[in-house]
Amino acid sequence: MSYFRQTRSSRPALALSAVTLIVLFYFFLGPSVDVSSTLDPLLRARKSAAAASNPLSPPTSAFRKSKSSLSDSQQPLAPPPIVHYQLNNLTASSQPIKNNEKVLILTPLARFYDEYWANLCALDYPHEHISLGFITPKTPQGNEATKRLQEAVNAYQKGPLSQRFESVTFLRQDFEPALTSQDEKERHKMSNQAARRASMAKARNSLLFTTIGPTTSWVLWLDGDIIETPPTLIQDLTSFDQSIIVPNCFQRYITDDGKDGIRPYDYNSWRDSDTAQELASKMSNDEILLEGYAEMPTYRTLMAMLAETDENRDKRRLMPLDGVGGTALLVKAEVHRDGAMFPPFSFYHLVETEGFAKMARRLGYESWGLPNYFVYHYNE
Repeated sequence: MSYFRQTRSSRPALALSAVTLIVLFYFFLGPSVDVSSTLDPLLRARKSAAAASNPLSPPTSAFRKSKSSLSDSQQPLAPPPIVHYQLNNLTASSQPIKNNEKVLILTPLARFYDEYWANLCALDYPHEHISLGFITPKTPQGNEATKRLQEAVNAYQKGPLSQRFESVTFLRQDFEPALTSQDEKERHKMSNQAARRASMAKARNSLLFTTIGPTTSWVLWLDGDIIETPPTLIQDLTSFDQSIIVPNCFQRYITDDGKDGIRPYDYNSWRDSDTAQELASKMSNDEILLEGYAEMPTYRTLMAMLAETDENRDKRRLMPLDGVGGTALLVKAEVHRDGAMFPPFSFYHLVETEGFAKMARRLGYESWGLPNYFVYHYNE
């Protein structure tokens, strides 16, 4: 006759066996998990720090409402956090990845292009250090753009944790747009420019002042119709360590003989001229100078016209600028914090991005351009 007696030494073995069986059942039958997030301590730390604890936290920190069975009126709200930031220790350097510098990408968006979103997601600067901000007009086109953008963001932010952007902010304009149509011909009519660019300046300022946070080192303005940039765009521009820097905006097109061609698109990056200054001196206070129109010849030196297009061109060639375009514009956050914004009014007879460059110069910041470094605008 055999029998089994449970001894003290066998109890731990039984317990260990039970735990092993439970783990095996969970491994094979339990829900799938993101292995990278469970194994990588850096990803775990990022996940815990990604969401702010209070809706009044900095705007570049995502806020996630706590799950509770209590209604919002019954649930006690935690007091606003008291957080100390030492902005003197905030860097905006030529080695932003090494220094974990935060980049805020801001886009005024009137229409949504899949190519824009794909290019944005392909930027290889660490997405955990990128926050996105968008502002859309309250128009039928703006409503459609908002819907499609929301769908794209939701799908992308559900992907692997290591690829997600740190936070995404959506704004809707609280003022009527200057133009109801966003067709290229309407947008570029000279008669529409004063009202159109004043409206754009208001949108940029609303977006900037709402989203810039105390940890933001760089602000990259990227228009919603920029559909092609190098994936290293952020690293390339920051490597110059300039307060304000702008690449050359071109457009791809098909030539009359059916070949692929490129042509300049943005003429708002320029060096000033005596002719332009003389024109300005004869204007009333509310009038503005416009660039790229035969009716108003300024004879400024346009960066768009100085580009070399051969493959061996020097892409790091740098030139000083007095006016800048906003299709792709990198700005050290301290420039905006010091007060440089986009004037929706005549500022030394300049408006919006060109007025921004003038305002920054008055604050002691210089603007620079890269005539041989191209980004590409959508071709309608």
